[in-house]
Amino acid sequence: MSKQRIKIALVGAGGWGLQHARVLNDRRDVDFCAVVGRNPERTLARAELFGTNAYTDINEMIEKEQPDLISVCLPNQSHYEATLQIIQAGIPLFVEKPLVFDIKEADTLLNEAAKRNLFFAINFNHRYAKPVQLARDAIMAGRLGELTLATWRFGGEGGSDHSHANLIETQCHGIDMLEYLCGPIEAVMAEMTDKTGGGLRTISLALRFASGAVGSLIGTYDSSYAYPDTHRVELDGTAGRVVIHDTVKRYAYHPKGSELGEVWEAGYFNDTDREFHRTFDKHFDALLAAFKAGEQPPVHAEAGHRALKVADAAIRSWKTGTRVIVQ
Repeated sequence: MSKQRIKIALVGAGGWGLQHARVLNDRRDVDFCAVVGRNPERTLARAELFGTNAYTDINEMIEKEQPDLISVCLPNQSHYEATLQIIQAGIPLFVEKPLVFDIKEADTLLNEAAKRNLFFAINFNHRYAKPVQLARDAIMAGRLGELTLATWRFGGEGGSDHSHANLIETQCHGIDMLEYLCGPIEAVMAEMTDKTGGGLRTISLALRFASGAVGSLIGTYDSSYAYPDTHRVELDGTAGRVVIHDTVKRYAYHPKGSELGEVWEAGYFNDTDREFHRTFDKHFDALLAAFKAGEQPPVHAEAGHRALKVADAAIRSWKTGTRVIVQ
């Protein structure tokens, strides 16, 4: 596998699917063999753009192309059926977040993949932003000491007919990143509002980590991605503090009690680290290296299941007005 091109198909011809197609097309070690979509005209146009084959049926594509791996990028609430179909066909796969919206469906996907010992990855690409990697390095090196407080804020526009769309399909990145940096979330208390209509578009979660640290997660679809600092992560510890601005824009570290700190921002020619879309490229580099080596993916689909568990606990907390332990 490591000495030949890997045959990869893409299921999904939508907006973010364009990034999947770009990443697959740009790699010399990938044979981008097919695009599968629901709309024949749009699917054909996407396939022609990248010089690959177009299909509207997943099983037909699998039978004719025999891909080594399938990348899945469908509308957020349409993940379950196609993902299960690919798993049941026994094909390794890489899926977009959220895994699904329902815990039982998530259980089924993971169980079916485990039965077949499948490579099953999910695209929590925020982990691969340069500031996030620097924050992780600082934590692992002990530069923050014992973590005491972690906050995540992320707000923009969005629309969905699911009441908890913001929490499940967007703030799953926040849940995943906070656990990636700080360890498991142990308990959740939640406030949510449907003040602007269209579901519970703005949420505020109080968090307790298994380590004893506490934190918060604030998310909204009632804001704008155009605003500066639309995304901010702060990590406080007994020995220092880290702040991440706009995921890829800026990292800052200060030792405890010091006005003098360290800052990272992409340099003039460093387009790779300043561009959000390139976090996907970095994740795919790591994913394909693991796939070639016969190893587990760097971000297993279990991380999507875990984010959904925390979201489910938040929903139960909001409904009951109580603190809920994450099972």
